[in-house]
Amino acid sequence: MKKQKGFSLIELLIVVAIILIIAAIAIPNLLRSRMAANEASAVGSLRTINTAEVTYSTTYPNVGFAATIGALGGTAPCTTAVSTASCLIDDVLSMTAVKSGYKFTAVGVAGAGGLNVTYTATAVPSVVGQSGQRAFFTDQSGVIRYDASGAAATASSPAL
Repeated sequence: MKKQKGFSLIELLIVVAIILIIAAIAIPNLLRSRMAANEASAVGSLRTINTAEVTYSTTYPNVGFAATIGALGGTAPCTTAVSTASCLIDDVLSMTAVKSGYKFTAVGVAGAGGLNVTYTATAVPSVVGQSGQRAFFTDQSGVIRYDASGAAATASSPAL
């Protein structure tokens, strides 16, 4: 009898089953890693917004803090800085206000004399549990706060 070369169907099915088991273990870890990366990106973007707000209020003292997130950026290429487009943050964050699975807001709060004396900035996951788990908040204090449920964080939320 001639000896056959190659793999039997049973051997191939066992190999496929092992690959599927490994994939079932690896995919949830990959998704958690992506959410963690999105959260880290959101925190970094809020730090950038904090720095941009301080720079904005120093550059435009007659305005105070920026009224909107769009005033911190501008359309690419941003060549001339003005109070409505100060070129302090990238156009992805300022124009679309969506980055790495998070939606961003930055709003100046007017005080006496019409100056924006405070501001609030938030980062909320586009899809809670998929693009990120926690929502983030910051204001003129520079402290970044979070809400573990993914709902909008506030000034009373715990600090990072």
